[in-house]
Amino acid sequence: MKTQLENIYKNAADDLEKASSINDIEEIRAKYLSRKGEFNEIKKGLKDLSDEDKRTVGALANEITRKLESALKNKYDEFYKKELNEKLEKERLDVTLPGKFTPQGHIHPLTSTTNEIVSIFQNLGFSVVPDEHSPEVETEYYNFDMLNVPKDHPARDMQDTFYTKVASNVLLRSQTSGAQIHAMEGKNPPIRVVSPGRVYRNENINARKNNFFHQIEGLYVDKDITFGDLKGVLNEFIRLYFGSSRPTRFRSSFFPFTEPSAEIDVQCIMCDGKGCRTCSGTGWLEILGAGMVDPNVLRGVGIDPDVYSGFAFGMGVERLAMLKYAIDDIRLFFNNDVRFLEQF
Repeated sequence: MKTQLENIYKNAADDLEKASSINDIEEIRAKYLSRKGEFNEIKKGLKDLSDEDKRTVGALANEITRKLESALKNKYDEFYKKELNEKLEKERLDVTLPGKFTPQGHIHPLTSTTNEIVSIFQNLGFSVVPDEHSPEVETEYYNFDMLNVPKDHPARDMQDTFYTKVASNVLLRSQTSGAQIHAMEGKNPPIRVVSPGRVYRNENINARKNNFFHQIEGLYVDKDITFGDLKGVLNEFIRLYFGSSRPTRFRSSFFPFTEPSAEIDVQCIMCDGKGCRTCSGTGWLEILGAGMVDPNVLRGVGIDPDVYSGFAFGMGVERLAMLKYAIDDIRLFFNNDVRFLEQF
């Protein structure tokens, strides 16, 4: 058995001498030292030897095993260093070379404009309506009925509003104003909220209009709220967003859900009030509509209009971004042209 052990070690040493890679080392290890390796097969026969022979042969087997393990480790380390150095030589990097520019995405101008507007109103004490109270797929009940829009109003026509196939009264909301109904239902004033979101209208697409755009709705309901409060809040918003040097004007208007109603215009930045295609030659661009909440709207959500009053406003995000950054075509926001977007 001693002779067998010495022969196995000699064969293992010969194989190790011929090894040329780490894989060869692993194969030799498995061949001689694994559970089914040749040394273990010899050790299984120790039980048949006398006690004296067991001690002698066992000691020799352990010594040869240690020697082979040491030789395998030394050879493994040798090949590992060699292969590592070859890999490092092949993949060497010159860290002194200038790096390659990798373009990075950033916030879309409409998103940054929305965030800025919402932040201004949050600083004025408004909170944001939860998403579940401002759905893009809405019913006529919230988009029209509860906003005091008559059944025969042109806005209800398919030529103006996108209806879905879910049901005859289900549509893509044409305004974020429905969020004010959700915000008031089942709640007691004071209520002071804004609701940003996407809206859809069946419009002909041109430099000023798109059939998909963004609005921000605002609502403030409490005791003794007046039109003066409305003007104060919106003038402060305009000052913070555009700066105090931008001329603005309030002019009377009509919306079914507010009375009295007004539209707020800002001087066109593209022509400094002289008239251009963006402002249709008027020198002014409307940025939002507003007014005092109609008593019928308050009554419809269970708020007593004899005790409470309020104002509401809605603004187009695209229009505000166009005015701030001197953009003369709303379609630029949706074309995903990197040359345009990277300017922001």
